[in-house]
Amino acid sequence: MVEHGSRVLDLGCGDGSLLSLLADTRGVDARGLELSQGGVNLCVARGLPVIQGDADTDLATYPDDAFDYVILSQTLQAVRRPRDVLENMLRIGRRAIVSFPNFAHWRVRLELGLRGRMPVTETLPISWHETPNIHFCSIRDFLDLADEIGATIERGLVLDRRGRVMKDGAPARWNLFGEQAVFLLKR
Repeated sequence: MVEHGSRVLDLGCGDGSLLSLLADTRGVDARGLELSQGGVNLCVARGLPVIQGDADTDLATYPDDAFDYVILSQTLQAVRRPRDVLENMLRIGRRAIVSFPNFAHWRVRLELGLRGRMPVTETLPISWHETPNIHFCSIRDFLDLADEIGATIERGLVLDRRGRVMKDGAPARWNLFGEQAVFLLKR
């Protein structure tokens, strides 16, 4: 989804794996914002330009249209104000790429319904009391939020439990059977 040679900001970039991949394979001008000092240290050790910061509070200081793409990969559910973060992403980038686990997947529903416990799965491998997740978002919830803020979805990919792209584009099917979602947004 990222064009060759683009200016990219990765929010919550962790150890810099995605930034490094994009720099190596797409020739992007890659920058990162990471909350944890450990993640920043790992990125800097890899030679990546990353600063320590919080997507919930620090995006307001970035100028409009500073990047071609702003990426939030597997972090939406861990930010305090998802709406504000998405709006800032679309303000500072021409496009935003957001990926997140789907908390409405049928296995999550089944685990909660039958056992009465928050699930631990391959895509949600951390117990509820140790997870950084504070917002449990479904694909439908995300589509509604994107509509609320006036974002246009240019492309959406929903992955099944094996990481394969689901071919059926019906949101109800995505919500029930998709484990992960990736959306490319623009203003």
